Amino acid sequence: MTYKEDSDFSLYLNPTAYIDSDSNTIIEYSNEICKGIKLNLDKAIMLYYAVRDDIIYDPYGIEFSEKGMKASTTLKKKSGFCITKAILLTAIARVQNIPARLGFADVKNHLITKKLRDIMGTDIFIYHGYTELFLNKKWVKATPAFNKTLCEKFNVKPLEFDGINDSIFHPFDNSGNKHMEYLKNYGHYHDFPMNEIYETYCKYYPNIGRYPDKIKGDFEKEAITENKI
Repeated sequence: MTYKEDSDFSLYLNPTAYIDSDSNTIIEYSNEICKGIKLNLDKAIMLYYAVRDDIIYDPYGIEFSEKGMKASTTLKKKSGFCITKAILLTAIARVQNIPARLGFADVKNHLITKKLRDIMGTDIFIYHGYTELFLNKKWVKATPAFNKTLCEKFNVKPLEFDGINDSIFHPFDNSGNKHMEYLKNYGHYHDFPMNEIYETYCKYYPNIGRYPDKIKGDFEKEAITENKI
């Protein structure tokens, strides 16, 4: 279920099974990024760029389990897809006492490799994940999914984040072609809704939902091979 606005921010500050902001590795990673930084706004910006570029975007090898979707697992793997990267950003923000939560939306992605499209059977991404951070008395959206090197291969400007304005995918690539359209918003969640998203993936992407361990690939190499750059 989604959660309505609440003056009690404990939901968005405490650790959960997936957003394990109490993990030693998560705490150390967050503190190292924010070392010497005092303002939450500046911390949030640094945390965003760390997750965007330290963690490689990989839409393959999704593991729908408590361990597989944990923030600490994504940090250890140094790779993840939009949801797990959003979970990680949410976790390291909570370490810094920055209220953070997950947001989800259906998006139509016009820049997708043939292999991934064939596996998914569509270019619509159900439950695309992002993070919402509470900064300067308002919630701001941050989308750390695509790392800089991947964006270069797809001829897309890396998505920037200033902590003030919502940061969602640019609607056009560097050549003026459509990149991504938001189709439906599911609202925000204080924790990862595993069952809800797993069941939806099984319905729309049976290959990924039921047999994620069999889905393998190198997304950046596919981008080069298909002349996306």
